[in-house]
Amino acid sequence: MSEARTSRLHGTGLADRIRVSFEFFPPKTEEMEATLWESIKKLAPLSPHFVSVTYGAGGSTRERTHATVKRILTETSLTPAAHLTCVDATRDEVDGVIRNYAAIGVRHIVALRGDPTAGAGTPYAPHPGGYVNAADLVAGIRRIADFEVSVSAYPEKHPDSPTVDADIDMLKAKVDAGASRAITQFFFENDLYFRYLDRVRARGIDVPVVPGILPVQNFKQAKNFAERTGASVPRWLAERFEGLDDDIATRKLVAAAVAAEQVIDLVDRGVTDFHFYTMNRADLVYAICHLLGLRPDAKEAA
Repeated sequence: MSEARTSRLHGTGLADRIRVSFEFFPPKTEEMEATLWESIKKLAPLSPHFVSVTYGAGGSTRERTHATVKRILTETSLTPAAHLTCVDATRDEVDGVIRNYAAIGVRHIVALRGDPTAGAGTPYAPHPGGYVNAADLVAGIRRIADFEVSVSAYPEKHPDSPTVDADIDMLKAKVDAGASRAITQFFFENDLYFRYLDRVRARGIDVPVVPGILPVQNFKQAKNFAERTGASVPRWLAERFEGLDDDIATRKLVAAAVAAEQVIDLVDRGVTDFHFYTMNRADLVYAICHLLGLRPDAKEAA
């Protein structure tokens, strides 16, 4: 990245308008919990707009998600957003989770249809008596309490959608039901995001569509995620990580360079909000935010 590009970012005051959010997942073990809270402690001083906590298929992480969100509320100054799906649960069960979140002070939910219990790639069927899809879930959340609701968006379409247009129709239904923000699935080619955004705006959808950024902690893992979610992995990205499976130090340097290149290009093209899929690791995300101009000292002084 050139010095001119980073200077331009600061010189225009654009760094002051950058907003970031971070996604975490609930830990399964004590060791994973320690890693998560180390990451939260590292990233919290960057004053993210919110932090989200994921929710397993069929509510498999329901209690751990709830506990993580509650701890964020009680032990930090961060604003948590709790993920919620409608997989393998009745409306009453999901409504109970929503009311529990409202009772502990959560005011933001990320509403998702969720993957089938058998895993991504298997046919999805709504639970009898449950919410049919994410748009139905958004409407249910909004009926219960005045939550801010974020939803997902797919620059390369959801794997279950027959076409991009059908996928955008679903996004429109979610927004019409009360969603105030869309967060995209991760992508590696920025042109994909901007072409998608043009189509979304042409459809009359005017909520923020925040790009989801996945810093590549592990290329093989990222590739597997991409295959499950329908995201493409460009040849140039594979080539950058080629031969680095056992070279962790170099892999981290390359990962930081790739992610920084992507986000700075997005900033150059007018993007100011970013949602980072942290994988519960702080180092790469913190470095990228630093390059975006986010500084703990500046935030605290303000």
